[in-house]
Amino acid sequence: MAGGSLWPVIATLAAQGAPGGDVTPPPPPAPDGPPVARDAAPAGQPAEELIPPPPPVDWQEMVKDDLVTDIIEGRRRPGYRPDLPDALTQDNVGALRPPPPQAFPGMEDQLPIPDRWRLIETLGVVKERWFDPYNQNTYKGDRPIDRSKVKWLPIKGDDWFIVANAVSDTVFEPRTFPIPVGVQTTERPGSLDVFGKDRSFVFAQTFIAGAALIKGSTAFKPPDIEYRVTLAYQANYVDVPERRVLDVRPSKASHRYDSFLGVQELFVDKHLGNTSDRYDFYSVRLGIQPFQSDFRGFLFNDSQLGVRLFGNRDNNRFQYNLAAFWRLEKDTNSGLNDITQTPRSDFIFTGNLYRQDFPVVGLTSQISVTYNMNREKNDVQIDHNGFPVRPALLGDLRGREYDVVYLGYSADGRIGRINVTASFYAALGEDRNSFFTSKPAEIRAGFGAVELSYDYDWMRFRLSGLYATGDGDPYNRTEGGFDAIFENPIFGGADTSYWIRQTIPFAGGGRVIAINGRNGILNSLRSSKEEGQSNFNNPGTVFVGAGADFDLTPEFRVSTNFNHLWFENTSSLQALRMEGSIPKDIGFDLSVATIWRPKATQNIVGRLSAAVLLPGKGFKDLFDNKQKNDAYVSILANVILSF
Repeated sequence: MAGGSLWPVIATLAAQGAPGGDVTPPPPPAPDGPPVARDAAPAGQPAEELIPPPPPVDWQEMVKDDLVTDIIEGRRRPGYRPDLPDALTQDNVGALRPPPPQAFPGMEDQLPIPDRWRLIETLGVVKERWFDPYNQNTYKGDRPIDRSKVKWLPIKGDDWFIVANAVSDTVFEPRTFPIPVGVQTTERPGSLDVFGKDRSFVFAQTFIAGAALIKGSTAFKPPDIEYRVTLAYQANYVDVPERRVLDVRPSKASHRYDSFLGVQELFVDKHLGNTSDRYDFYSVRLGIQPFQSDFRGFLFNDSQLGVRLFGNRDNNRFQYNLAAFWRLEKDTNSGLNDITQTPRSDFIFTGNLYRQDFPVVGLTSQISVTYNMNREKNDVQIDHNGFPVRPALLGDLRGREYDVVYLGYSADGRIGRINVTASFYAALGEDRNSFFTSKPAEIRAGFGAVELSYDYDWMRFRLSGLYATGDGDPYNRTEGGFDAIFENPIFGGADTSYWIRQTIPFAGGGRVIAINGRNGILNSLRSSKEEGQSNFNNPGTVFVGAGADFDLTPEFRVSTNFNHLWFENTSSLQALRMEGSIPKDIGFDLSVATIWRPKATQNIVGRLSAAVLLPGKGFKDLFDNKQKNDAYVSILANVILSF
């Protein structure tokens, strides 16, 4: 009630009749003017007619405590004290008293620790072990290095981290594929057919060791500066049934052991600045560095010498790259970077822009422009086994150079419940010397690949398709066969697929030429994916596939792939083979792969896959032989250990 007055309550009680007789409540005081005495008669009125004053009333007895407290919410009558609850008691049996300040003389308000990163170790909660990657580890970048222990490092300031990694990659690969018989000599007397035995195997052991020195914590922002180096050493052994397959000299045996040390990363990454309080940034990276031009590695997926400006905007919704690369020579048998040789006269300039949630939420779109400028017309490159790789031994055998621009659009993400990955490219440019005509030719080629998948509980079902144009007329002024710069696609089963994993030599009509490259899907007729040049006089590729992944447990996955391949146009094959017609059907590529991760992490991964190629009419026309092979097989056993 306003002002806290009890007058309305008293008036109500009086009107209803209070105990002790009828009571007339006194009138409220006048709002203005001096008070009027009740005993004095007003002017003109006799004194005997005055009303006597009412008897005294005990108002506190009339107004009960509970009524007052209920009506006047939040107020309490003076002098009223409600009963208090019982006092709380707490017993902490076995509790230890904190040590008194005297136990820490001179450090009453603090404890000495090296830094906040090593707090739990200082308190004895955990003890760091250098070989344990699962808990806090200085060598994995979980805490900064102690500069007092590495005085030989030329670094200044705090927050320097070191990240070390080591990988062991073991591969054993039995396979069968068409193997030409040597021209000058054979492994077995009387072996006079075009193709000999087809069984061979490869064993390769690769050790990868890398380290990075990073300034600044990277939990919420890019590093201030990063120095990184990665070396790879591979030892490999190959056994084939025919001579002049592993070495140009027929005197060499049909088996070979080789080893090589390559530099796969050697760069400096400098953080130039931030453009927002959400750590949108821009940085520059200089040196040998990995780069992938699209989501699945269809056009360019390699580690090369270059400079790259990259960053993001709009809370990371936009990402961009501007890069230039100078291609390094590769070791022939391992495929690793060979920095002991002069870099190639082959340059790549690329720029791309990513946009998240475009054109629909959940899908990331990318547009890109890539320019490949090749100036190797006067280069003659012989690989480590003695085979010429530049220029390719096709057609007029003359050197080539070319300029080609790839305009691309790629997407990756999901639309509703459907996972989507797609890439499309148009290749436009000029070949200075077409090896069919010895004249300049325009490059006009196209490429498209799409993979759709659907997740149902622990299963994923996939549909995939790829189309790369082939050259329709090798003798005109246009080259229409699509070829990449350096492909390494994660598509259609990847390296568990027979066609992607194995290199099929194109014997007859071309020397030391393969229809496709190892770990490549395009039928490009190149001498080598690593050391050769792009070739736009090729038959193209058509690919349709279906597959499924089954996560039987968190540690065990089974993947299956069912693919069918065709040549898009066989005109270039007919011209090289001097045949009137060659069917387009390559055949069916069937594979199954198992992946086992015993710790449910990527530190130990075992893979075992088997793939079979059931040749179609086109493949049989190109590679018919005495054995009349109805199927070719590829087995891949792979164990990867990572730290």
